[in-house]
Amino acid sequence: MQNNFPKISFSLSVIFFVFSCVAFLYFWRGTNDNYNKLFISSGLWQEEASRREEIRSLDHSIKIIESERTLLQTHFAQSSDVVPFLDAIEGLAPLVGVKAEVASVDIAPEGPALIVGINASGSFEGIYKFLTLLENFPYELEFISINISKKETGDASQKDAKVSEWEAAVQVRLLSFIL
Repeated sequence: MQNNFPKISFSLSVIFFVFSCVAFLYFWRGTNDNYNKLFISSGLWQEEASRREEIRSLDHSIKIIESERTLLQTHFAQSSDVVPFLDAIEGLAPLVGVKAEVASVDIAPEGPALIVGINASGSFEGIYKFLTLLENFPYELEFISINISKKETGDASQKDAKVSEWEAAVQVRLLSFIL
């Protein structure tokens, strides 16, 4: 009997060792698979988080430039905004003590531009300031012609340069016009 016992023990030990090795390999592969799945999921999660952060950043940038965008749009006159544009031009005249009225409005044949004729009257200084305001107007204007002349009056007492009336006929092209 003594001879049989070590063989059974040795056989059981070998079987237990093989079973332990198989279990170890099984769990090691499972852990490896889970690690690979975790690595892939982590990459996908990082990609999604990066994409969401980029969307938040773009959203924030859009909110920041919204006021600048509306300011930029005010520099362009659309065909539906012609009347407020003309009212804005006429609104400049009282600021400098000049009477101004829009005499003509035409669409330029060579491109999308609006040609506006303006007649103004007042003191020479007022007309000069009015032209300066037109030059610094928020819309992109190109002066086609400016004709400034002294208003003819029959009264000799009106010949004084300080109170004399001047007239200006101005023709401008609105370059920032959108049809």
